[in-house]
Amino acid sequence: MKIGFIGLGLIGGSIARAVRHFYPEAEIIACSRTRASVEQAMSDGIVDRIPDEVNTDFGDCDYIFLCAPVSSNLEYLKKLKPLIGPSCILTDVGSTKSDIHAQVTALGLEASFIGGHPMAGSEKTGYANSKRILIENAYYVITPTAQVPPEAVERYRDFVASLNALPLILDYQVHDYVTAGISHLPHIIASSLVNLIKDSDTEDGVMKLVAAGGFKDITRIASSSPEMWEQICMSNRKNISSILNDYISSLNQIRQQLDQAEAGAVHRLFETSRDYRNSLPEKGRGPLQRIYEIYCDMVDEVGGIATLATILASNQISLKNIGIVHSREFIEAVLRIEFYDETSMKQAADILRRYRYVIYER
Repeated sequence: MKIGFIGLGLIGGSIARAVRHFYPEAEIIACSRTRASVEQAMSDGIVDRIPDEVNTDFGDCDYIFLCAPVSSNLEYLKKLKPLIGPSCILTDVGSTKSDIHAQVTALGLEASFIGGHPMAGSEKTGYANSKRILIENAYYVITPTAQVPPEAVERYRDFVASLNALPLILDYQVHDYVTAGISHLPHIIASSLVNLIKDSDTEDGVMKLVAAGGFKDITRIASSSPEMWEQICMSNRKNISSILNDYISSLNQIRQQLDQAEAGAVHRLFETSRDYRNSLPEKGRGPLQRIYEIYCDMVDEVGGIATLATILASNQISLKNIGIVHSREFIEAVLRIEFYDETSMKQAADILRRYRYVIYER
């Protein structure tokens, strides 16, 4: 198997790492505007060769992953058209699909293209933050064109599944509507809420000082890349505008209910949202991975955190992050402890409870 990567950032790098792990004999080539990333990948043993540009070296690939920004991928399609063979499958990893499917149609590449969107990611970007397990147990949306042979779609679906991702085949227009609601709109809401609080804060910044867990939880994704989200919003603006209009209407309705003191309607707002939110799968499979964390009561005394960390270290449990929760409006405990995986989190909670620590799991 020969696989090409054009662009090698967080997602492309993570897929390449997974391919190398599950297909150690595969030949992997990659080129990128950021030369340092592909050179590091070659040093890591992930990439075998680095073509200087998109050239005939990509012509005999079984799969070519377009992992550059959306606008760049559209240009790379033009370069690839005269190079690829009839059995090559072109795919991408973008979180919007309408623009690239339109370009594929315009170039007559429909028989060779299967869109892809691994619904995994991080606030951090770049190859340096890539990891093999990033797409593990994450939904990987596949958007084949109508002209791709069914056997090619099935083969690609099996390939995605072999990387331990969860393939989900969707029409590309359905994909863009769904992601506008569950991914793109939340980023706009988070960013606009952060800016609202910034603009509404007191002169001495009290809102920023006491921003509690609830505010930080729902605005965490506002730390994502502005450049990436500008491109996403521009390429899916029609769907985002439509669902944003529905959201604004719902906010206006809530404001009216508050103005008219309709307590029952406000109660139903929180009740229905609670019930639907509680019905969502617990395991993180969305654009941002689940955070594995526990909270712990702790007396403010010298060596307290060091003692706890030593207990976990002696049981071979690695910590990803640890810190004191200064604002605890919705969190009962003092100390927040974050882990790399669910197994470590559960083991740590059991161990610390045996040492009579009071643990809260969220």
